[in-house]
Amino acid sequence: MITVENLRKTYGDFPAVVGSDFSVESGEVFGIVGPNGAGKTTTLKMLAGLVEPTSGTAEVLGFDPEDPEMRRKLGFLPEESPLYEDMTPRSYLRFFADLYDVPRDVADERTGEVLDRLDLEYRDRRLGDMSKGMKRKVAIARSLVNDPDLLIYDEPASGLDPLTTNVVLEFVRELRDEGKTVVFSAHNLFHVESVCDRVVILNRGEIIARGTVPEIRAEHGETTYHVYTTVELPATDDHPATTPEGDRFVAEVADMAAVETLREAAESAGGRVSDIRTDEASLEDIFLRLARESPTTSAAEGGRGRS
Repeated sequence: MITVENLRKTYGDFPAVVGSDFSVESGEVFGIVGPNGAGKTTTLKMLAGLVEPTSGTAEVLGFDPEDPEMRRKLGFLPEESPLYEDMTPRSYLRFFADLYDVPRDVADERTGEVLDRLDLEYRDRRLGDMSKGMKRKVAIARSLVNDPDLLIYDEPASGLDPLTTNVVLEFVRELRDEGKTVVFSAHNLFHVESVCDRVVILNRGEIIARGTVPEIRAEHGETTYHVYTTVELPATDDHPATTPEGDRFVAEVADMAAVETLREAAESAGGRVSDIRTDEASLEDIFLRLARESPTTSAAEGGRGRS
């Protein structure tokens, strides 16, 4: 669906994206994540044919991103998506359907179904009088008027309230279930973790991790175990001391060997392990650690370097 090789974009002497390589498979939600300035939006715009790469290649739906035929098969949602505020949702979506030569009856049925699923009730209200969440739903519907195979969504839930955010994220899942491919960026890594099949993490224009969330967690995350016992245990060379918590005692350990040692110690002391709780690192935890620890390409090598 998408193949990117050594993709790079510079603005003057500033490298916004540094040598990206990744692929996106048909029918998956692919996340591109990172902080402000990481290169997410620049990457998405290059894939959408809106920004020309400085070097490297990208193939999207079998086309060069700048090929007009590719754009007819693409639905793009930018982070900031101003609408024609004197139009209504119905007239606005009909206008864009006409641009794609979609027959009026087909367009009305298609956009009506999308707006139903996004729970947008007011379709004949002036867009300028609608809330940000309502406008975002209309912009999402616009991205689907041509029934594209590929959708590129830049921060689709940016600035939305929690209820509207949940509607948008659930809709992204539904698009995947229907066989659409979605490339999805976000600042909120919890959203990405809940929606995306695979992820690349960008920092300062470079990819610093990639894979499924479980793969990234297995490679870069840390798992801890909270072991609850019915008796208090002192520290040994093999495990820390337990501390009181309610009517039980708890110790935090890093591996199952230590869990087993605590179990044996509790039984020797006339007690038992009453509960074990696993605490896995979130995608945000992993990103923050990688962003602090990962080296960046030096300026001499064409990267941003440290500042």
